[in-house]
Amino acid sequence: MADQQLRAKELFESHYGNKLQMYREGQLDEYKEYNITIEQETLWMKQLIQHYSAQLSIRNWDAVHHLDIVASNYKDSEIVTNILMFSTRHLKSADSIVKLKFAEYMIHIIGLTKDVLTKDQLIDAIKKTLLIFDDIMKGQLVVDPGHELSLHQLTDKRSLNSRAKRGIEQLENIPV
Repeated sequence: MADQQLRAKELFESHYGNKLQMYREGQLDEYKEYNITIEQETLWMKQLIQHYSAQLSIRNWDAVHHLDIVASNYKDSEIVTNILMFSTRHLKSADSIVKLKFAEYMIHIIGLTKDVLTKDQLIDAIKKTLLIFDDIMKGQLVVDPGHELSLHQLTDKRSLNSRAKRGIEQLENIPV
């Protein structure tokens, strides 16, 4: 029985809880055989959020990418809260590309989770993400080794600022 629970969790986590994806990969029938409760799935989602939140780093954005995928399958305000806590503590020392990627992911995550955020949480998330874009636009172009501008469809400070302006426009169009 414990082996079945582990296998079910493995399937669930590898698809971020997305049953359509399980179906597409031919694994939904197997997953259904384990009769996992909604409560158990909710617990696993919370564990995924905690796991990826603990991995947030300015060295890469894999964890924020994973949280974005989790948010597309499970709406939870904790995702936004955790990313914002990390961002306000660590992004000041990040390069321009990391700041941009985090802010762009935040736009998408805010859009996915806005229905479960309180009005105050939504306003706070928008304001803090705007501050990241503002910092990008006012600061110098800083690119750490290994972060190539061209890999992110950027050529120079002007293209970075252009992306930041688009991000600001997107945030301003989110209904509060």
